[in-house]
Amino acid sequence: MVWATGGSPPTDSGARERGSAVVDFVLVGGVLTLLFMSVIQLMLVLHVRNLLIDAAASGARYGALADRTPADAVARTNELIGTSVNSGFGSDISIREVDIEGRSTLEVTVKAPLPIFGLIGPGHALQVTGHAVITAPRSKAGNAAAG
Repeated sequence: MVWATGGSPPTDSGARERGSAVVDFVLVGGVLTLLFMSVIQLMLVLHVRNLLIDAAASGARYGALADRTPADAVARTNELIGTSVNSGFGSDISIREVDIEGRSTLEVTVKAPLPIFGLIGPGHALQVTGHAVITAPRSKAGNAAAG
């Protein structure tokens, strides 16, 4: 049989592509959801990092005051981390006195898990440090109690 369109049967291009919009929507929606969740997770990682930096710096400033000890710096840092993120993030806090440009400085280092999936991630992958200049000379007994 010869068709009026030139010998081939008429094709309905809409019939061949029926349902492709649903597949396109699912594929593009999945990629966009994954991209959106990745951006949200990156923002969470940066937020946790900034909170830990602030807690370490605030703890160092608190411990460097004339009437405070380095042990107070650890307690203050742990308290700030516990109230802002989770107490599990403050499980590894270390302090030491260092010389920076000739000034005695208290250094507070926090090692915490890197939040990869929500707040869950590998431990001690994120390390932040806070510094503060010690305002008054410390006695040797105060340094021994800190270390």
